[in-house]
Amino acid sequence: MTKKVNKATDAGADIDSVSAAVSRTIKTHRKAQKLSLDELARRAGVSKGMLVETEKGTANPSIGILCKIAAALGLSVADIVNVTDSPAAWLITREEIPTLWQGEKGGSARLLAGTRGPDMIELWRWEMHPGESFSSTGHPAGTLELLHVEEGTLNLQTENAALTVNAGCSAVARTDMAHRYANETNSRLVFTMTVAELYRG
Repeated sequence: MTKKVNKATDAGADIDSVSAAVSRTIKTHRKAQKLSLDELARRAGVSKGMLVETEKGTANPSIGILCKIAAALGLSVADIVNVTDSPAAWLITREEIPTLWQGEKGGSARLLAGTRGPDMIELWRWEMHPGESFSSTGHPAGTLELLHVEEGTLNLQTENAALTVNAGCSAVARTDMAHRYANETNSRLVFTMTVAELYRG
């Protein structure tokens, strides 16, 4: 399984435009906040080398790394990949929806929509083929995820819970800890997920 930003050109924003948006947004916000590369790397808990390559647009960062950098800048992942805007309501076309993960067997995770950070809500659509999985080290404190399985069976694991979520069922999970989604069946898995990262001060 890979966890890198990757994009099939027939389903939304291509990888070059996503990488360019990521590079431009991170660099702009880092400089606006007067943060050095060293300081942002320290706050985000990522290597300076990865941050440098990401700002150059030559890296292919994982969802986990994008989440860490976004949180360190007070942004959402949607801010970084440029699928948000400022009006009270806005349209995100099919061509603008990025795929931020592709499994080695053809699965994908698409960020359908997201609000601006630091308080942010994101809507994702995941498709996992048999044997695929995705692991995360965790999001900022208090993050919650709402999941609904449209097809197949989702195995959801956190540090203190393990759930089997069948088609037509939903789940709620705290994901400010290590967690994992997996398709351990012989059938395709499709689920939608809302991520709520709300800072309570």
